[in-house]
Amino acid sequence: MKYLAPLIPFLAGWALLLLSDTLSTIALVNGVAQLVLFALVVNLPIWRTGRMSYVDIGWPLGVAVIGIVTLSLSEGSWSRVAAVSGVYIFIGLRMGLAALHMWRRGHLRVEFPRYEYQKLRWHRAGKTNVPFAMQVEATVQGLANASYLAFPALIMGSNPNPSVSVLEIVGLAMWIFAFAMESVADAQKLAFLRRMKKAGKKNEVCNVGLWRYSRHPNYFSEWMVWNALVVASIPSWMELRSAEHPVVWALLGAGLLFVSRIMYATLVHYTGAVPSEHFSLQKRPKYEEYQRQTNRFFPGPMKR
Repeated sequence: MKYLAPLIPFLAGWALLLLSDTLSTIALVNGVAQLVLFALVVNLPIWRTGRMSYVDIGWPLGVAVIGIVTLSLSEGSWSRVAAVSGVYIFIGLRMGLAALHMWRRGHLRVEFPRYEYQKLRWHRAGKTNVPFAMQVEATVQGLANASYLAFPALIMGSNPNPSVSVLEIVGLAMWIFAFAMESVADAQKLAFLRRMKKAGKKNEVCNVGLWRYSRHPNYFSEWMVWNALVVASIPSWMELRSAEHPVVWALLGAGLLFVSRIMYATLVHYTGAVPSEHFSLQKRPKYEEYQRQTNRFFPGPMKR
């Protein structure tokens, strides 16, 4: 049971969508598409190679699938459907195509550090059947796309009201700002690495630009991208009130909020900051000092 326990909350989220009078059909199509995608792109390669890095291909492509399914099957206002579908497709293809480029260049022949760290977690938890744990882990990622991460798209896609809410405008503004911040952070990190390579320096700590205020500004920005989608979804969730059973409607709202919690846990503890810093401390001599001076996730002034 300890191997299968991580599946339970995501199966519950998918089951909730399937119980919805409004969202059940599109949730079924999306869920089946996610499981087929992950079986071919993630589970099978993991079984053959013993490496989990293929999740980095399957998960973002699955996000794009959410956008495609929403665009194809949603019956809400066309402008809203097109907007939220476009965001999902853009997010998914941006990361998915980058991961495919890494695969073509052979970078997936070595396990990514964050997945090596996951194996350390399994060892501490007494999970000795690593091949089975990897398959469960991959399935969890697929079910996340089938359940909670699809909530904003499916809920917004169901809204037939053509008027634009203030919260939708706020959500769009948040998304644009968060995406710009993530792009700037990535560009600053890349420029720093190029300068260090040109200077012949190795294992230096990037503490320039946004990296002076957060040790992981890219992860924080990614979290805010999903928070923006949650905020923009609230008016459409309110529109569902008359069409859904009160309990289902309330649980759908809780599921929307859970999106933020899931992404925070993932980007900080699961595959984000904590695994990254575990290995950075081992290979970067100045990283411990950087930890003392700089906030881990939420941006803030450097500590003296």
